[in-house]
Amino acid sequence: MTEAVNDKLWIHARDLFRAHPWHGIHIGAEAPDIINAYIEILPTDTVKYELDKATGLLRVDRPQRFSNVCPELYGLVPQTFCGDATGAFCREKTGRDGIVGDGDPLDICVLTEKHISHNNIFLRARPIGGLRMLDGNEADDKIIAILEDDPSYGYWRDISQCTSMLIERLKHYFLTYKQAPDAKQRACEITHVYGAEEAREVIRQSMEDYRNKFGDLASLMDDLYAEHKV
Repeated sequence: MTEAVNDKLWIHARDLFRAHPWHGIHIGAEAPDIINAYIEILPTDTVKYELDKATGLLRVDRPQRFSNVCPELYGLVPQTFCGDATGAFCREKTGRDGIVGDGDPLDICVLTEKHISHNNIFLRARPIGGLRMLDGNEADDKIIAILEDDPSYGYWRDISQCTSMLIERLKHYFLTYKQAPDAKQRACEITHVYGAEEAREVIRQSMEDYRNKFGDLASLMDDLYAEHKV
């Protein structure tokens, strides 16, 4: 293969191959105020879908064992990682030692009045708060966001504008979706419900963790693209 043909193939690689939802989709130029969110699970899903980190494909993680279903759109924030900085921030806010990041992308719930019929999509979301959740000694924050320009929720800017029933519904799901009916202890704990400012800081920390873990992939790809451009 000649060098010229190789360069042309590289130029079109972004058009020929699908972007990895975690690494290949940018978090967004306006982050952490407005971010991209990749949606894995819908409120109608009775199985738990999860992004396969190696392939970037959506896979069935497991059928939901119990009757509860996720009350809102649920997924991950691209180019985030819950590592050292995320764990340290959680330790600071909870006053507890030994908490570490869970080693996954940051989770997100997106509120919208619209019926979205399928997952494996990404959308623009505005963070308004979050749930500080602990799964054992691991920080497992759930960012709460609204679909940007949503007719009903689009004017919300902080979780304080949510009804208490909506917050309780979200908390109940995350506290019970792993829980067997006869379990004596909860598998997870929610220590705080926090507002938009703190949610943005959680996102910043997870962005820092991502850069420390994987580097600035977006800039690297742009540099490689420019280098091979003919």
